[in-house]
Formats: sequence, structure tokens, C-alpha cells
Amino acid sequence: MSELPSQLTEPGKHPWKMPPLILHPFADSSGPTRLVESSRASMMLQGLLPNSEFSAEELDRRLLDGRFCEIRMLFYVGKDLTRWLEQCMDLVNRESALKQRNVKAQSFAALLVEDPPESVKTKLRKWGVADYRAIFSRALGINSIFSEVPTRTELTDEFIRQYFRYADQLYACYLSLAPHPAINAHEFQFELYASGEYSRLLEKEWTAVDPE
Repeated sequence: MSELPSQLTEPGKHPWKMPPLILHPFADSSGPTRLVESSRASMMLQGLLPNSEFSAEELDRRLLDGRFCEIRMLFYVGKDLTRWLEQCMDLVNRESALKQRNVKAQSFAALLVEDPPESVKTKLRKWGVADYRAIFSRALGINSIFSEVPTRTELTDEFIRQYFRYADQLYACYLSLAPHPAINAHEFQFELYASGEYSRLLEKEWTAVDPE
């Protein structure tokens, strides 16, 4: 049987092989349309696109609808990232060499945002994710204050309109909560999978062990 992506290298030897980061899809069929409409509305409000059919109130509504959709997307991404950070810390707490270095969840968060392994960057580019730093940091920021995905009525228009500024500050606050050593992708390796992709990988591994 070949080594599963979640297995560790031999303790004390580098690079440490961390649990895989698995991202799950979520159902929101109208999301892409709202995002496009929100982007166009934003440009119209700024005078970057011509507008002869929508009032300022309608454009603002479209802008808010799209940004609320972005908040929901980031919340679900953040749940997966938070789960991965917890798995990394479970591993750290079992390895004395890592505990002695005082590696924290914030260390792995900064690794993911600032210096992920090249294989992770390659896969993100393949998926068409250009600004993964903003996506991952804001997803963690959003998840630092919401335990469940918020409803539209629970958020003010002003928060939704400027949510990315709040999310950036929340992420910065999260990093500052605990002193943590910087770690890099040369020492700590992990892989990125879509949930369906990882399930197929596990199925293949299990089939190789038990062909029946």
C-alpha cells in the first residue's frame, strides 16, 4: 500500500508531512450570477461602467447581495481551514519535537496564507484561484466570529458592504492572539484536495489493500 497523504514522515525528520487540506463544495446555484451582478454594480457605482437602466438603490442592492454571497462562501471555506488547523494541532500535540518549538495554529495559518507548498499553489492556479492569500485570510477572519453561517438579517448593510476590511482586521487579530514561531513550506508539507478528489484517492487506496 502506498503512503496516504495524511501520514507523517518519521518523527524528527523533515519535512513534516501534515494532514491534507480538504475543501468541500457547497450548494448555491445562484451564487455566480449574484457575484457577477455585484461586480458590475460596484463598477457602475464608481462610474467605471455606463449605467442607463438601474437606480443607485438597485445597484446598491445588487452590490450587497453579491457581497453577502461572498461572506457565505468564505464562511464555508473557513470551516474547512479551521478543521485543518485543528488537525495540524492534534499532530503537534503528539510530537514532542513540535511541542518544544511551541508551534501554534497561527503558525499553520500564516504558512497557508503566506508560504504554502508549491504543489498547493499549483493546484490553486489550476482551479483558477489567483488571490488565495485574500481568500484564505478572510475566510479565517470570518470564522473567528461566526460559529454558523450568518443570515442576511443578522448583518448590517455597512458590515456587508465593507466586510473584506473587517475580515482582514479579524485575521490580523487572530494571528496576534498567541506568540507563534514562523514555519515554512520546506519544513512542513501538505497537499490540497477537493473533497470528491480525496474520497476517490482513499477509495483507490482501500481497493489496493482489499481487492475483494
